[in-house]
Amino acid sequence: MVLNNSYSLNRSEWEKAGYELPRFNRDKVRENTMKNPVWLHFGAGNIFRGFPAVLQQKLLDEGKSDRGIIVCEGYDYEIIDRIYKPYDNLSILVVLKPDGNMRKKLVASVVESLTADTCASESWQTLKEIFKNPSLQMVSFTITEKGYGLTNAKGEYYDDVSCDLQNGPENPKSFIGKLTALCYERYISGKYPIALVSMDNCSHNGTKLFQAVDTFAREWVERGLADKGFAEYIENPGSVSFPWTMIDKITPRPDPGVKDMLENDGLVNCDIITTEKNTYIAPFVNAEEPQYLVVEDLFPNGRPPLEDAGVIFTDRDTVDKVEKMKVCTCLNPLHTTLAVFGCLLGYKAIYEEMKDEQLKALVEKIGFVEGLPVVINPGIINPEDFIKEVIEVRLPNPYVPDTPQRIATDTSQKLSVRFGETIKAYAKRNDLNPADLVYIPLVFAGWLRYLLAVDDYGNAFVPSPDPMMDHLRGIVNGISLGDSGPFEDKLKPVLTDETIFGVNLYDAGLAGKVLDYFKELVRGKGAVRETLKKYL
Repeated sequence: MVLNNSYSLNRSEWEKAGYELPRFNRDKVRENTMKNPVWLHFGAGNIFRGFPAVLQQKLLDEGKSDRGIIVCEGYDYEIIDRIYKPYDNLSILVVLKPDGNMRKKLVASVVESLTADTCASESWQTLKEIFKNPSLQMVSFTITEKGYGLTNAKGEYYDDVSCDLQNGPENPKSFIGKLTALCYERYISGKYPIALVSMDNCSHNGTKLFQAVDTFAREWVERGLADKGFAEYIENPGSVSFPWTMIDKITPRPDPGVKDMLENDGLVNCDIITTEKNTYIAPFVNAEEPQYLVVEDLFPNGRPPLEDAGVIFTDRDTVDKVEKMKVCTCLNPLHTTLAVFGCLLGYKAIYEEMKDEQLKALVEKIGFVEGLPVVINPGIINPEDFIKEVIEVRLPNPYVPDTPQRIATDTSQKLSVRFGETIKAYAKRNDLNPADLVYIPLVFAGWLRYLLAVDDYGNAFVPSPDPMMDHLRGIVNGISLGDSGPFEDKLKPVLTDETIFGVNLYDAGLAGKVLDYFKELVRGKGAVRETLKKYL
């Protein structure tokens, strides 16, 4: 079996091997889509292929839509060249169930793949035409939280952003510059409405996207590089909306065991690749079964009927509650906790960590004991049931090959949301005091210990990619395993950094506790384990 458009000629072979196949005419869907697109997505990685693309496939299979998705990659163009184009934009979704059963689906809802490369004239021109088309209803994004950032750790614009702000929409180089330039094409073509929908795992994702785009729109207008009404167009939710969303589905790196299983089915050429930009990707996506997508229903040009595919549409306040529930308490903080301590203790799989008595107790304490007291029940998902599913079903699933090393990526960008929001919520309550927290500051200390890049056995390891890693490693430089401190003078620049923790840890009454924990964790080999045993 070959993963390309020939699947429609060999349906019986695919079905005999247990694959769910599309039930729509893909050629006709592609024709409809390219003529009058409704959905463009930026970010061609695993979460998109394993979740949003599958939602649209359900609508196509059920005859509730006649158009697919056009995907565009704005960062790692190699994904398009090596994983989309050679396979006619098809992919395989392998759903991994806790009981060991698998469901295999051939996903064909993506009908075109592009790169947001202004040097690739054909692709860039196609993007312009898509944005000019009045039929376009939504542009969605899974570009990670750092994709919305315009400035470095010092608050200075990145070089490509600075150039784009000065030069206008003609030939942008930064991703947000390119996106804003495409929005300008839509504006000058007729001021057509559009929804720009961030589906990234970050707090108030729609606002982050709006602020980035609006920065460009305002600068260009003020510099006379864009029509004076363009900023008003971006800032009017009746013209351009930026809905908030909460998305949740674990889609780890492609697993060699899944690859072997697919090849045993008779599927050829499903190699896992690592791009030069360190993206792990394959013609297939392996993912867990649970999934959630909650979206603010703010679409000025209409939208696909995704509620029929399981998406929950609601108001902004409810999305905010669901997002805080998941990102700040019920999943993401637990993931980061396991990432940090998993790397320190030599684990290579999340599910293995859930067999560890102390680590399981730690995530239970952070979730149930320290997190739940400040969670507001959103009404549409019960927080206690959600966290129970995470701890008892999702994280221990041995068939979801997720790793602490993957989740440890960009930790400096995650702590302020995943833990900082809980600390802020404690500070706002009369009956709670952030200084009483025990386990969240233990995670902070564990992360500082992680920055030494030496595990609990004294072995050096390579920390996961992080945009602040060089800066952070510079701060901890000179601290070695076995040192007794004091460490305050060296660590104070981090402990006071609100961009990292969301709060100044001194103001929150937690800095001393973090320093004490850190001192215990660096005492010597085995100190991480001994510290966990002491407090858990």
